[in-house]
Amino acid sequence: MADYPFSPALRLLRWTVHGTFSILLVVALAGVARQGQIPQVLGGILLGVFYAAGIVIEGRLPHFGGPTHLRLGRAWLVLITVGWAVLALAAPQFVWLAFPLFFAYLHLLPLAVALPGVAVLTVAAIMAAAWHEGQLTTAQVIGPTIGAVVATLMATVYKVLDAESEERRLLIDDLVRTRGKLVEAESDAVRLAERERLAREIHDTLAQGMSSIILLLRAARRDLVEDPATAERRIVEAEDAAKENLEEARNFVRALAPPALQQSSLVAALRRISDSAVAGTSVQARFEVSGTPVPLPAVYDATLLRIAQGALGNVSRHSGAGHAGVTLTYLDDVVMLDVYDDGRGFDPSEAAGFGLRTMRERARALGGSLTVESAPGEGTAVVATLALPLWEAP
Repeated sequence: MADYPFSPALRLLRWTVHGTFSILLVVALAGVARQGQIPQVLGGILLGVFYAAGIVIEGRLPHFGGPTHLRLGRAWLVLITVGWAVLALAAPQFVWLAFPLFFAYLHLLPLAVALPGVAVLTVAAIMAAAWHEGQLTTAQVIGPTIGAVVATLMATVYKVLDAESEERRLLIDDLVRTRGKLVEAESDAVRLAERERLAREIHDTLAQGMSSIILLLRAARRDLVEDPATAERRIVEAEDAAKENLEEARNFVRALAPPALQQSSLVAALRRISDSAVAGTSVQARFEVSGTPVPLPAVYDATLLRIAQGALGNVSRHSGAGHAGVTLTYLDDVVMLDVYDDGRGFDPSEAAGFGLRTMRERARALGGSLTVESAPGEGTAVVATLALPLWEAP
């Protein structure tokens, strides 16, 4: 009848209390039954029925753990306590039912009320035992007192563990939500960057071409009457510009998938760009494949090729290297692209260039990673790692 939902620790404590009460009640009923104390037997059975009814009703009430629910639980505890007191005065066998009631007090009541309640219950148990014996002994005092102390300590420990468990749960939930927001933000940033790239491509190609066509046609209209020959030439130029623009549009659409991959494999495309990217420089490039190549989704091929192009572009423009290498490695569950050179190197912690950022974004968009290993005077290695799709893993 406490707050719901119960944590595993509190559920264990709760059912331990109920089980202990049931066992002690059965033992007490057996004792008074052997002595032929029928009224006490009936009273014990009535107490057990009322105790069980409270547990059953608890599970059926709506708004589990609300203020009304908690008030009903405390009223139930008061009635159980009164019933116990009557039975404890009627027969000594019922005195020990106070032990599970200690836990119920500490579980259902605020600590400021529960501790005095436990103390009163302990004194009542001691006095009931003395009443039946006709005298107060040390054992009668020690037994209930130890039970009260043990119950208080155990209930306090359980509450502390439950509070820590709830705090950890809330922290984990917060971390999961934060991670989800970060992943979403990164995905949005990648999509925004791609939109900006597409906007630049359209502006620099299609939009400019259309503007040229409009200008040529306007000039042709102006010259159509006074200088037909010039107008005809303008129209031909506009037609040529339209053809070029159409071809540019087709190339632009094809560029969404790298042209190098349109009629060849990733391995062949990487081999070609390893040579072409450094053409006209003093860099000698070498391409290698490690492991057994497996088919990859087109987006994987395009991402690895674009990363290789970006890394090799940095080698040819900035590294001052004499040698460079590209290695494509197929492992059991990942594919790795390694682009390295023996150039001047740099400090990766101070590098925040657009090219490296773009390569990282491409890898992260597929759930992979990109690492850069370099130091001044020691060359550079760029390693992209992508997990193989489950259906592609050997």
